[in-house]
Amino acid sequence: MLDDTSDPYALARAAQRRAIRRRRRATRSACGATAAGTPELPHLSPTQRLGRRAEERAWRHLEAAGARVLEHNLRCRAGEIDLVCLQGGVLVFVEVRHRHSGRFGGAAASVDQAKQQRLARAAAWFLPKLARRHFAGRVPACRFDVVAIDGSELTWLQGVVMAPG
Repeated sequence: MLDDTSDPYALARAAQRRAIRRRRRATRSACGATAAGTPELPHLSPTQRLGRRAEERAWRHLEAAGARVLEHNLRCRAGEIDLVCLQGGVLVFVEVRHRHSGRFGGAAASVDQAKQQRLARAAAWFLPKLARRHFAGRVPACRFDVVAIDGSELTWLQGVVMAPG
């Protein structure tokens, strides 16, 4: 009969649990505010931080163009919506994509059919909640947009045709 100390899988599971607890404790203690007043996000990877900066850049661009951001980073089992805006009475679901260069099709081309279907399912899941919260329960006209950032170039693609969800 093997005891838990000789089972390599049990040892690995225990080590993983300890590492997770350690990371959670470190995140809780380090999640203070920076000197600039913005919250630190130590739990984000460098790639996630780049994505967050791209979303912030898209947010500023949309607001400068007259859209009002209502929600951001909505997550559900069906998927994630980066930004939800109101522009001229239309509820706009925005997917933000960032690529360092336009090679291999660029940021806009990375929103493939599978991603479009996930966006449509997530939007359908959030739509009743958004209608109650921002439109007194009535469902507004909706649109799907993509903000594509290739290197330093930002392109706002409005009314992207979505695949059926």
